[in-house]
Amino acid sequence: MSGTSKRRRLERALGLVISAVALGGCLWWASKQQAPRFPSSASGWALIVLAVLLYGVATLARAWRWHVILRHARVDHQFADAAGVTTVGYMGNNVLPLRGGEVLRILVMAGHSSGRRRDILGSIVPERVLDAAALAVLFAALTLIEGRRAPTGATTGVVAAAVVAAGAIALFSYHRLRVAGHFEAFATRVRPVARASRLLVTPWGLGLGILTMGVWLLEGFIFVLCARSLSISLTVVEGFLAVVLASFFAMIPAAPGYVGTYDAALLVALKAAKVTGGDALGITLLFRFVVFVPITIIGLALLLMRYGGFATLRSAQRTADEGLVVDDPRVDVREDLVRASAGPPSGV
Repeated sequence: MSGTSKRRRLERALGLVISAVALGGCLWWASKQQAPRFPSSASGWALIVLAVLLYGVATLARAWRWHVILRHARVDHQFADAAGVTTVGYMGNNVLPLRGGEVLRILVMAGHSSGRRRDILGSIVPERVLDAAALAVLFAALTLIEGRRAPTGATTGVVAAAVVAAGAIALFSYHRLRVAGHFEAFATRVRPVARASRLLVTPWGLGLGILTMGVWLLEGFIFVLCARSLSISLTVVEGFLAVVLASFFAMIPAAPGYVGTYDAALLVALKAAKVTGGDALGITLLFRFVVFVPITIIGLALLLMRYGGFATLRSAQRTADEGLVVDDPRVDVREDLVRASAGPPSGV
């Protein structure tokens, strides 16, 4: 067994342990609460249906973003495949360990486009940069707004804004140093998978950044709809912050579907919004259903009917276990780059 395979197996085992502990904690907490509530009226269930439809809109927006990135990277493909493979990838993240859906996206799109694996991997990197930047900017702005009512919130917003500014300064400094001829070895190493990221410094990059912020705000609104279906009022800011916290908790190694860690994050966010007990548990379960169940079913159907079925799923699992080797002898980017490209989960 190679060193890469051993590391992957250890990471998978660690994820299972973390999920078991987090899920055990959630179940222990839930056992001491009232039974979860679910919508009791037609209007409540209508809000859940609307939430599912809006999550479909958010997924299509992310698919269009990837489509634009692929086009700028000169990867010939169809938008239908960008949308289909995006859905299949999210399904893969829900059923495969260690964000295996990202590897699944690379393998499937490489077979349904003119791009090679390194090209597809390179197109995922700017996606994650956009997600991270959008989350940081929105988090800083919204916490500053909320901080007008709570001094601690203002402090958090200032810290977040400082982090965003530091990141922008670091990126500008790297660009200037590259122009001066520094970091050539590093640039040569990452160039084959970073080519698509050039889009980020164009007007298209700004537009995609605004789109990304809109998608994350939409996901926060979806969380609010789940609460409103139970006649519980949350602000869009509270919904967004819950989604942000859950997204960052999803970066922790865990079982497929971020079992335990994702749920714990939502419960913590709801407690901060003064929603506890059966109400918090009900919102968590409803939001879990909206963002995980329909997309997993649709993604599995697309995989079976269009993208090679379970053989493709098994191939993605083997590739993830062994480490992804891109098709360029100058680059040795295995699981480290796949993990780095994952970043904050996109539409988990």
